[in-house]
Amino acid sequence: MEQKTDRVIITVLGKDTVGIIAKVCTYLAQKKINVLDISQTIVQDFFQMMMIVDQTNSLVSFEEYVGALEALGEEIGVVIKCQREAIFEQMHRI
Repeated sequence: MEQKTDRVIITVLGKDTVGIIAKVCTYLAQKKINVLDISQTIVQDFFQMMMIVDQTNSLVSFEEYVGALEALGEEIGVVIKCQREAIFEQMHRI
């Protein structure tokens, strides 16, 4: 069974433009953060993406790439949020 301790949920929301997925995935690949699952939707002109990533082999700390992705989001006009999967699951338990 896959260990979930190093998995992170990343969400991206904003106005749709060319290259959002490419820029986010390029950053993650450069930092050796593996994309395990990805879902994206465009409703009219609005873009939404949710990713599950594995940070086991990351070259940077969680805090460092959270800040870098938030800055990247500002640069490309979207909001990028990261949350550890364990915390995400606890918040959504009934």
